[in-house]
Amino acid sequence: MRNFTEEQQMFRDAYRKFLESEVQPHMPRFREQGIVDRDIFRKAGDQGFLMIWPEEKYGGMGDRDFRYEQIIMEETCRAGCGEWFNTLHSRLVGPYFENFGNEEQKQRFLPGCVKGETILAVAMTEPDAGSDLSGMRSTARDMGDHFLLNGSKTYISNGINADVVIVAAKTDPENNPYALALLIVERGMEGFERGRNLDKMGMHAQDTAELFFNDVKVPKENVLGEPGKGFFYLMEGLAEERLISGAGAIANARMAFDMTRQFVMERKVFGKPLSKMQNTEFKMAEMDTEIEIMQVYVDHAVALHNEGKLTANMGAKIKLQATEIEWRMLDLGVQLHGGAGYMMEYPISYMFTSSRINRILAGSSEIMKYIIGRDVFSDKYSSMFD
Repeated sequence: MRNFTEEQQMFRDAYRKFLESEVQPHMPRFREQGIVDRDIFRKAGDQGFLMIWPEEKYGGMGDRDFRYEQIIMEETCRAGCGEWFNTLHSRLVGPYFENFGNEEQKQRFLPGCVKGETILAVAMTEPDAGSDLSGMRSTARDMGDHFLLNGSKTYISNGINADVVIVAAKTDPENNPYALALLIVERGMEGFERGRNLDKMGMHAQDTAELFFNDVKVPKENVLGEPGKGFFYLMEGLAEERLISGAGAIANARMAFDMTRQFVMERKVFGKPLSKMQNTEFKMAEMDTEIEIMQVYVDHAVALHNEGKLTANMGAKIKLQATEIEWRMLDLGVQLHGGAGYMMEYPISYMFTSSRINRILAGSSEIMKYIIGRDVFSDKYSSMFD
């Protein structure tokens, strides 16, 4: 039995109804136009489904229990609305203001974010810098009363819709590749331009863009925390980011399992349901077991995160295993659907292409193994038998 409170179950029911009425029916149009309507953020904000954690004085509920965000991710996947990146807005970018912003910045930005009037994005990735942020080329020169921002970013989620983008840039590129500033760049700032909405393999309703910064004057009041410490600020959020990725992936895997289970029970082969074939039974039994065990681990990690005990190593393990299980389930789902699995009219086909990115974003599976491997061979490693 999963450990959600009665209030959280009520929240789940309300959010499920919101998705079914306000988001799910419009997903085909969003995919065709390549972007989710901004109005969806405002509607979610009006009903209290964005940024649960800010204090009431900023418009939020003031509840920091991560299980609320877990519910949002699970239900968004269940409804087939994962391309609406509300969690990026609410839990990946929003907390930068809470953790590193001053009171003036919180008062200026958080109320609009909670209401869905101000959409957020974060810009780290560049053409030559992904997981290795030291390869970043964007620069922020201190000009006294402002920073002068130059550079470009790519693969930025919410890149077209975003009103506020937290941009990472080097402050001392010649001497210290890890000295970064986090700059709050607002829509309309001179020199800030957006490129095209990138054409992706899947997730067509999610706006992913190139961003360009040409001598953008960013006032000092738009700097998060202490300039030069941005690298460490970014690292602080990675464990939660990977928990978010893993929680969404395992929810998507369960959705794919349920969808495939229904199909094989209805599909007949040689006069009997495909579900009665031993191969189908064995393969689905394996995936049901893997998904359920991983869900227990994710729930355990959420509880630890609520206590402030989630580690970078645990985040990497969750992200690695959950996304790999998700991929195996989606591959099996397409296979068991047969020719229908290759047809876009069947949801499993679109889920297959859209989920391929999950083993790359938030750190590829190879990077996760590297992080875990370093821990395995460090002096701090301890076995369950120690």
